[in-house]
Amino acid sequence: MSYMENNFDKRLNPTLLVDGAKSVVSLLLNYFPSELQNQESYKISKYAYGQDYHSVIKEKLNELLFSIQENIGAVDGRAFVDSAPILDKAWAAKSGLGWIGKNSNLLTQQVGSFYFIAELIIDLELEYDHATTDHCGTCTACIDSCPTEAIVAPYIVDGSKCISYFTIELKENIPAEMKGKFDDWAFGCDICQDVCPWNKFSKSHSEPLFNPNPELLSMTKKDWEEITEETFKMVFKNSAVKRTKFEGLKRNIDFIK
Repeated sequence: MSYMENNFDKRLNPTLLVDGAKSVVSLLLNYFPSELQNQESYKISKYAYGQDYHSVIKEKLNELLFSIQENIGAVDGRAFVDSAPILDKAWAAKSGLGWIGKNSNLLTQQVGSFYFIAELIIDLELEYDHATTDHCGTCTACIDSCPTEAIVAPYIVDGSKCISYFTIELKENIPAEMKGKFDDWAFGCDICQDVCPWNKFSKSHSEPLFNPNPELLSMTKKDWEEITEETFKMVFKNSAVKRTKFEGLKRNIDFIK
């Protein structure tokens, strides 16, 4: 994933993204669903159940920026939702929203880790929050449960071994040595989050746009294996799953079935 290396200077210096930037405002939005897929089904990550989070959150952030400008005055800034070279988790941890766990996700004691991270970078100086402490302790549930051993050491993930990489980012054929290791994940993977003890505190989101198409929840493995492009477009309309495209999803299913 060489794109992670691009624009590294911008990842470290927000003023290269917003002229005169003085503050990074980090925000979280819960996406934990109230209902899960049929257990006899190929699985997709919970973040992709509903509409693509990029557009949903970007609209909310622009509304927040407008509200800041209305109430405070001339404040310039930009909204970012996983769409620019920003160290999302690092900024969120620095602001005290949580700590980066051994699975490299941002964890909180209040609601676990099933939420999106977004930012407003603005040219307004604020009173800044402070980082919280690490509460992973001696737990290694995420490391022990990763079927592809992508968590190579506590807090270190080899992205090129992650099921999410293989099922979303990889455009070529999935390496044969991964056969039998995907645990029925067809798009993304939530294993290291599902086993995290802090996610016992996850609560269902209240964003209607994140609710899944009812057909998704009822799909069986047979439905997935026989999915047509027309059904794909209907079930995953405006969904992040469209990123892998119909051909990519079929490739993933053929590999894991």
